[in-house]
Parts: sequence; structure tokens; C-alpha cells
Amino acid sequence: MSARKSYPSSVHEAGGGINSGGNKLRPEDRAAHDWYRFVLSFPPHLIRNYAEQFGLSPTATVLDPFCGTGTTLVECKKLGIASIGIERNPMAWFASRVKLDWKIDPDALMSHAMEVAADAAGRLASEGLSEDSSLPLFSRCRPAHLKLRELNADSHRLLLRDSISPIPLHKTLVLIESLERHRDAQFSDHEILALARAIVSDISNLHFGPEVGVGRPKTDAAVVSSWLNCVRMIAADLRRLKRLPDVHSTVYLADAREVNTTVAAGVVDAVITSPPYPNEKDYTRTTRLESVILGFLKDKRELRALKQQLVRSNTRSVYKRDDDDHLIAQNAEIRQLAEEIERRRIQLGKTSGFERMYPRVTKLYFGGMARHLAELRKVLKPGARLAYVVGDQASYLRVMIRTGRLLADLANSLGYTVEGVDLFRTRFATATGESLREEVVILRWD
Repeated sequence: MSARKSYPSSVHEAGGGINSGGNKLRPEDRAAHDWYRFVLSFPPHLIRNYAEQFGLSPTATVLDPFCGTGTTLVECKKLGIASIGIERNPMAWFASRVKLDWKIDPDALMSHAMEVAADAAGRLASEGLSEDSSLPLFSRCRPAHLKLRELNADSHRLLLRDSISPIPLHKTLVLIESLERHRDAQFSDHEILALARAIVSDISNLHFGPEVGVGRPKTDAAVVSSWLNCVRMIAADLRRLKRLPDVHSTVYLADAREVNTTVAAGVVDAVITSPPYPNEKDYTRTTRLESVILGFLKDKRELRALKQQLVRSNTRSVYKRDDDDHLIAQNAEIRQLAEEIERRRIQLGKTSGFERMYPRVTKLYFGGMARHLAELRKVLKPGARLAYVVGDQASYLRVMIRTGRLLADLANSLGYTVEGVDLFRTRFATATGESLREEVVILRWD
């Protein structure tokens, strides 16, 4: 095994630290960020901290190549710094793009949303449905003539079982029909994003802890009013955000391993991002329900196409033709890590198809990150600074993967200078009894 390198480290209190609140969204940061957000998104104050540490001025351009729902981009826009995002998940890409659009008139948005709400509520009332989910009439006695709207079979197959109950789904599809009937290009995107948030927070049976799961089924839900409350929140935020200076922000629907196909050469001053971690978390499940209901994913073919353009971080997104692992074939430590996982599998007698893939997905993950870092060099300015938020993992048969240190080693081998590894926070792993570090790997491109 190759000699392990050591890098300067610190507990970065301003960035989250062990005891500073982790990834929670602070009340003063809620505007725009809270329109739609992954449960495990890193916090806006982390971006502010590294923007200050990197000395970023209003003339700088920040790139987030794994931008998710746009935390880095939104916070940079609030700071008056131009930004570029790359995200392959179409639901997250859409959310990022909408969260950066502060130009529309909030009062006009509310007026249009009220018109849509009245139409949807009226149609539901004509079917014998109440928008007040506390009323038991419909859930106990549905009008005999009413046929509930459903998703088509291909779309339905993509969902976790019981992730949304029949009546809330019917109401949601009626609301979508009203949005289409009254569609106005000025407001459509913000209204759809509001519905995505309402689906996750109020309408569905989903819960996040931190994995996505299904809780107790709701027989009914106040769909229209929940959606309208989300639109109302967006409108209130827009009244404040419109006062800020407008800066350029753009988001590409693309593969982060092919940065140079979307971003011009030599334009990026800094990177602040959080790539997926190597674990058994299928990140596409986090947004699956709203992606399907709102038409961002229609069938298994589209889901497969999405997964094939992601860094391989779990066994459910590995395909026969994947070959990113050849990029780290000469890395003795990653190779021996994969061998250790395979030895553990044999020792424990684990024989499922997914368990057999653990060594391969480990190599594919770090190979994908090596490919990303190699391509990224083309778009960076000399002296660019980079911050990668990553976490230790023990998902693969309790073999510890020190992601931050391994990523730092890969970056070093590709010509980056490793300035240090900051501790963001720690989590206790019940499976191993060890502390898992979430760290920020700090790099410089000279």
C-alpha cells in the first residue's frame, strides 16, 4: 500500500464544526433556499465562509459542478458573485434554475396562483371533494361516480410503494391540470416548484431520516391550499430578493465528469461543491416522487439514462459498460480498499448481486471523481481555490472509506495543491461504533 499523506486540518467552526448546527438551515438564510431543498443539503453559511476565505470579489465566478438544488448558486447570488452550476438530475436542475430567478412580480404571481387555486378547488368541489383534509366525509364515502386520476403504469413503477395515497394524488393531478389550463410562462416555473415542495412536505407519505422512506399513509391532504402556501412563501421572498443586485447565474443539465463540455476554458475562480458520497444511497430516490408526478421522469428508460450520467456512488447505478475504474487502476490504496471489501464479503458469506458489486462501485466512484477532477482543470483559472464537502462512509460491509483523504490524494496526483482538510461535522455510525467525519477538502490549482 502506498504511504499515506497527511494534510493540514482544522475544525472549521464558521463552516459548521462539530457543535455549530451542522447542515441546518438558519432562519435568516431561508429566502430562496427553502423553496425546495434536499434534506441533506449543506448549509448556506458554509458557502459564505469559503467565499470569504477564498477572498472572492464581485468579479469572481464560482462553479458548483454537483449543484443539487442550488445552495452554492443561490448564496453566491445573494453575495453578488456570478456562478455556474452543473446538475444531471432534472428535478434538482429545474429547482436550481427557478431559485435563481428573482425577476418576476410577486404580486402578479400571487394573483395568478389565486386564479389557478380557485379553478382547481372548484373542480374538486364539483367532484364532491373538500380541500379541508380534516373533514372525514370524502375519505369515508367517496362519490360512486368519481374515478380517481392516476399515473400511467410506466410512471407508477418508478415510485416507492405507498409514497402518495390515491386521493392526494388525484387532487394533485387535478391541480396540475388547472396549472396547464391557466399556464402563464411568467409564473409557471415558480408555481411548479411550489408544487414540488408541497408534494414532499405536505401531500405525500414520504419521510426523510436521512434516507427517504414511507410513513403512515394519509387518506387525504389539503393539496391546493398547501401549494398556495408555498407560492405565498416564494412571493414574500421575492419582494426582498428583488432589491439585491442582479448577477449572472446559470445552471447546466449535464454530467459533472464532463465539465469542459459546458463551461468555457479558464473562467472559474473557485469551486464550492458537495459531490455524492460512496454509499448505498440512491440519490435519485430523494426526488423520485415529485420528478415523476411533475413529468421530469416518465419511465425506467429515462431513469437509466439519468443514472448513467452520474458519478457511480451506489450499486443501483452501476452498468456493465462503466469504465471509470480504469482511471484509478494504478492507485494502490483504492485497489487495496476494494480488495478489503471483497475479503469481508467472502468472510461474511454475502452473496447477493449488490453485495458482489461493492468493490467495483468503490473503484468506479473514485475513478469518476478522478475523471471529474482531471476535466475540471481545463476550466479553472491559475490560482483557483476549491472546496469539496465529502464524508467518510462504512456502507460497504462496514469497511471504513475515508473519502476526504482519498479524494485529496487523487487531487494531489492530478496536479492540485492540497491546502488542507477542514472538519465540517461528525456523525456516529451505529454499524461500526466509529465517528464518521464530514470534511471539506481544500485545493488550489496553480
